[in-house]
This record gives sequence, C-alpha cells and structure tokens, in this order.
Amino acid sequence: MPASPTPTVSKRILLVDDSVLVRTGLRSVLESADSSNEFSICGEAGTGSEALDQVRLLRPDLVLLDVRLPDGQGYDVCRAILADFPETRVIMLTAFTNDSFIYASITAGAQGYLMKEIEPEGLITSIRDALAGKSVLSEQITDKVMHMMRRGGPENSSSKLASLSVQETRVLQLVAEGHTNKEVAAALNLSDNTVKNYLGSVFDKLKIRRRSQAAAIWTEHRRGP
Repeated sequence: MPASPTPTVSKRILLVDDSVLVRTGLRSVLESADSSNEFSICGEAGTGSEALDQVRLLRPDLVLLDVRLPDGQGYDVCRAILADFPETRVIMLTAFTNDSFIYASITAGAQGYLMKEIEPEGLITSIRDALAGKSVLSEQITDKVMHMMRRGGPENSSSKLASLSVQETRVLQLVAEGHTNKEVAAALNLSDNTVKNYLGSVFDKLKIRRRSQAAAIWTEHRRGP
C-alpha cells in the first residue's frame, strides 16, 4: 500500500495593524487567494506590545506590520522581533511613504516595505518572495532608501564594498538581485553552506542584518555618486 503524501506545512502569518477593518480585509484577501493552503493566518494584533506577545506565543514565519501603531512605531517593533527571532520575516505594509519611515524600517531589518494599495496578487507574490528569503522593495521605495543612504553618513557604499573579496561581491550582487541562497549556489557552483558563510561575512563587513539592506547598498553602489 503506497504511503500517504506528507502534508504541506503552512507558513504562519501574523497580521499587525490598529485597524480591525484592515486586518479583516487582509485575512480575507490572503485566505481567498491561497487555495493550496500555502500559508495561514495564525493571529492578529492591534498594537506593538500585542504584536510582540503574539510573536513570542505563536512564532510566525512572517509578520505583516504597519509602520505606525498606537503605542509606537512599527520599525521599533520590527527591530525587537528580529532581536529575539532573527529567522522571522517582517514586511512593513503601510500607507506612509515618508523617507524616514522607509529608511528606519529597512535599517531595522524589515524584509520589505509595501503600500496598502498593492493588488492582492502582488501581495501574495511579495509574501512568497519574502518567505523565500528575497527582499520586496518596489523601485519607488528603493529610490527613497537610496536618497536617505546618500545623506546618512560619511561612509558611502563604495567604501563599504571595498572590504569585500571578489567572491563576496559576486554573492552580494546575486542576493541584491533577489536570488535565494540556493540560486546563488547554483550560479557560482558553490554549496549552499558556502554561500551562507560568504553571506554571513558580507553582512558582518557591511554591518547589516537583512537581504533588503544588502540590496539597498548594492543599488546605491551601482548608481554611483
């Protein structure tokens, strides 16, 4: 008798927004669009403190997080989540395009920054990409991050990248272009563990923690002064 197929484990998503209406809409969109049970809504929160409690209790794979909450800023919540659960993916989903909010979110380690008017199909794709380890920044948002980075300090992207080896630079480029570790390994004929080690070295040298930050630095470097 053939063995029964192993059931797929749904990725768990936590919704964080102070509006019950927004959370209800997101739940409806995600549940109706995901017929294969690829992911599930494991919980909801309306404040930053509730979000942290829910993350500790539910251990979600991904958090959809508003940038402004009644008891503080979403990017501070993002930083707190990743300090304790670094494997958790965080996507900021908001109506605000302020440069400072975007920059603070990315430097806090958010995997992406999306606007609430995004189409349902785009949201689903972005969630899948984030869960696969890709950064989800629109071109418009990336432009804003670059503007902030250029004003942000004396050390520009070129001087930061000068410390990388040739292979580390190749790895950074592919990661910044949105490739997963497995795809980078295949492109460079390396093992997955070797890519992970290279990426860890890159993150240490650039003093970053997330792939979205790497993408921002690489894009700034390519554009030049």
